[in-house]
Amino acid sequence: MAQYMLIMRGTDETNAAMMADIDEMMTTTRQFIEAMDKAGVYVAAEGLDDPAQGVVVHFTGEAPIVTDGPYGETKELFGGYFLVDVASKQEAVEWAKRVPAVPGSKVEVRRVPGEDEVPQDSAKFVKADAYHESDGQN
Repeated sequence: MAQYMLIMRGTDETNAAMMADIDEMMTTTRQFIEAMDKAGVYVAAEGLDDPAQGVVVHFTGEAPIVTDGPYGETKELFGGYFLVDVASKQEAVEWAKRVPAVPGSKVEVRRVPGEDEVPQDSAKFVKADAYHESDGQN
């Protein structure tokens, strides 16, 4: 089994269309999550707030610069995700095809590497683990 993230991507237009009938969208989304849970593939799902409510931290110089809202040139916005644990990429794609979405939206399917694929014993991770242990976050 592998985990895949089904990333909801929309535009200002598709987000407006979704919000126009948010009660219906919430109902179908709940039903979709229930179907994934019943199938035993559901791991997590979250939606994100309006992009205008966020900030962007730019790492372009010596010090990070914080600006309001999403990137100005963004045509598609990350609106939320579903995380599934499935046997294959194709199975993840089949679930992505069932995501409740308005016309014009997209769902990006990306595999989440397992712990065994990330070099957990490298000096960086060991140092980070020690830091988290010292501040009680581990």
